[in-house]
Amino acid sequence: MPELTHAAAPPLRVPQSVGEVFRIFNRMALQGFGGVLAVAQRELVERERWMDREQFLQSLSLSQVLPGPNIVNLALMVGDRFFGWRGAAAALGGMLCVPLLIVLLLAALYGQFMHLPSVAGALRGMGAVAAGLVIATALKLVGTLRGNPLGWRLGALFAALTFLAIGVWRWPMVGVVLGLGAASVATAWWRLQR
Repeated sequence: MPELTHAAAPPLRVPQSVGEVFRIFNRMALQGFGGVLAVAQRELVERERWMDREQFLQSLSLSQVLPGPNIVNLALMVGDRFFGWRGAAAALGGMLCVPLLIVLLLAALYGQFMHLPSVAGALRGMGAVAAGLVIATALKLVGTLRGNPLGWRLGALFAALTFLAIGVWRWPMVGVVLGLGAASVATAWWRLQR
């Protein structure tokens, strides 16, 4: 029986200019209805190959514990990685410029039509789609737990505890990030020292 082999992943590439960074982050932002996180993983890891999954997960993890919107923090880190402050500014500009204009327009329209039941129903439907995008991204990234110092069992335990703490028990996110985040970092550090 022939042995199955996995094709090597294509090599990572570097964006050619600050303009390309702006363009890619603008494209991501314009696709990100309900959240840009799922789009960011697909664009940065699968389509553009600027990062591998592990690098994306590490950057995402850091962006989530910093103050401010996760995707903005991620854009700043990715842009800075390739072109320093100019890349960070280009990524941020791409992420915010055109979407800001669209949001302002939609906010004005919503102010005019928010009393209509169809508008309220549409917003509820978008909430379900946003939740689905977050779950899909999590499922795509779960494979990176194999190489994590915590291993898949402890990683899954911390993920489940985080879900329970925030989603079920309604604990404040800051406390959960500081408590469970610190515990997972300490556990990973301890396992690396052994």
